Parts: sequence; C-alpha cells; structure tokens
Amino acid sequence: MIIIPAIDLKDGKCVRLLQGKMEESTIYSDNPSEIAKGWQDAGAELIHVVDLDGAFAGEMKNLESIISIRQSVNIPIEVGGGIRDTTTVNRLFSLRIDRVVLGTIAIESPEFLSELCGRFPGRILVGIDARDGWVAIKGWSETTKKKATDLAREIESCGVAAIIYTDIKRDGMLSGPNIKAIREMAESVNIPVIASGGVSDINDIKRLMQLPIEGVVVGKAIYSGSLDLREAIELTKSFQSHS
Repeated sequence: MIIIPAIDLKDGKCVRLLQGKMEESTIYSDNPSEIAKGWQDAGAELIHVVDLDGAFAGEMKNLESIISIRQSVNIPIEVGGGIRDTTTVNRLFSLRIDRVVLGTIAIESPEFLSELCGRFPGRILVGIDARDGWVAIKGWSETTKKKATDLAREIESCGVAAIIYTDIKRDGMLSGPNIKAIREMAESVNIPVIASGGVSDINDIKRLMQLPIEGVVVGKAIYSGSLDLREAIELTKSFQSHS
C-alpha cells in the first residue's frame, strides 16, 4: 500500500475542505509546487492533485498551478476535478500528467469512460465519492440514488485502472477512515482501490494496511502535523519488504 499525499487547489492556493464544503476551506500554502517538492523529498511516489474550483465549475480552473506542480517534481502526478471532456484529458497528458481521475462524467456517461480507457490504458481512474454509501457528484453537491459498490462494479468493465474511494463525511475531519466501507468497496471489485478521507494518524495507516487496497490519499493529517508523511511512507515500505 502506498501513501499518496494530496494537493487540493482553490484559487491557485493549496487548501483543505471539511466534508467537501467550499466555504469550510483552510489555506495551507500559496505555493502548491513548494508543497509538492516537500512531499517528494519525504519519499512520496505519487501526488494526488484536485482542482476544487474545477470540480464545482465543470471545467478546469487551476491549470497554471497544476503545470507548476508538474515542473517542480519528477514523480508521477494524478489530477482530478472538473475533467469532463476528451480535450481536457488530452491537454493534461500533453502536460506530462501521468493519470487522470474522472468523477461526474464517468457516472453520467459510461460510453465516454469506456472510450477513454481504451485510448489511454492504465491511465484513467475514477473517483467514487460516497455519502452514507450513496454516490455523490458535481463537487459533492448532489447525492444520487446509486450505491457506491454498484457503481464500482459497473465501471470496472469499462477498463478503469483504479478506483479512488472517498467517504465524504470523513473527509478533512481527521476522524479515522471508514474501514468497513473501504473493505466492502475493495472486495466488490477486482481492480485496485485507493482509499481517501479521514486518515488522522499513523494508527489509521496501520489499520488500512490490513485491507486489500493499493494506496491511501492523505491530506489534512500531513498538513496539520498529526501524521508524519516520511514516517508513514517508511512504515509501508518496511511492511512491503517483510511481506
């Protein structure tokens, strides 16, 4: 299991939200690329970048910041938030972004998702965000009548490289991940699942390491200092070398 530090972008700044609410944002840095460099120096193998303004607007709004992050590090980057058309996907890949995370569009148009997965094998991920087990879309502003595990099984057949599963109620709350829901998600599909939301400290990392997941996205815990990124990465590395 790998630790994936997150950079959430709002107005070009690095922020964290509480439960996805734009009005509940804390600014952690005016310089996202410096943050990215710090994560790379701490041993991160992958950085998860979200264009929060893009997720709400339905089109990317923080492209300049994403470009500067890409130029500042040499590890893989995955980007999500407001990616709803082929042009945007092509643009991101031309900017040397490694993986793209789709959300709303993947749920609204499975045909589009299948087409993209066919064109870019291994590079398209889907973010499934759930509130009490039900899928939420459009920057989490709408909750659908579809169960997260049902959606996961549907998109698996499209050729998706991995699922990033977020429990909205836990996101940014440092309240601990929803272990039961993450396990249920991981066991419902045969493609890799990455957990997101709620990690508060090293004990949460240890609990997640017991699950059949590929990675965990961590944000607020490393910004607030309740989780040491380097220590968390070293823990997962030592586990890999012994297993």
